[in-house]
Amino acid sequence: MHQQGFSLIELLMGLTIVGIVLQLVSPAFAALTESNHRQQAAESLISGIRHARTLAITRNQSVVIHGINGDWSQGWRIILDISGKGPEDSSNPLLVERASDARTPIVGNWWVRRFVRFSSLGQPLMPRRAFQAGTLHICSAREPVSQLQVVLAASGRVRLANDKAEQALCRKAKSVKAANARAAL
Repeated sequence: MHQQGFSLIELLMGLTIVGIVLQLVSPAFAALTESNHRQQAAESLISGIRHARTLAITRNQSVVIHGINGDWSQGWRIILDISGKGPEDSSNPLLVERASDARTPIVGNWWVRRFVRFSSLGQPLMPRRAFQAGTLHICSAREPVSQLQVVLAASGRVRLANDKAEQALCRKAKSVKAANARAAL
């Protein structure tokens, strides 16, 4: 009688080879997935900042884009800044909100740490009419490295830079996230 199919030994050898290949491929797949999340977060943030500037110009009013709960990693909101107090005033009308899964740490330097305000002319201005420019760092989830940077110029132009460098702000973002995770438990 002629046997059809695989023997138990052939099946186990095939499964062993598949397991070894999966162990070799999974770290690369995880790195690729994290890279895609960083790229999506950066593109969403650039799109939001550009949209906020456009809304300020078309409405001829001050508009603010800020991180949800003060954290850019959780997403962003665009509000009409009627009172001049920005995100501190909850009565300012919400125009757009984009929530994120907070897997990708995003931190800004001092000028853009909390918000970006655009004047009715589309200029990024601080509350006392000083120009606002700065960098939002899209950090690696595993190490204190800024992988991508969203750079806001004083003219209102926003661009994406791809300069991988160690960033102290990314280290602070990881410690804040760890503290928040412990507080949630």
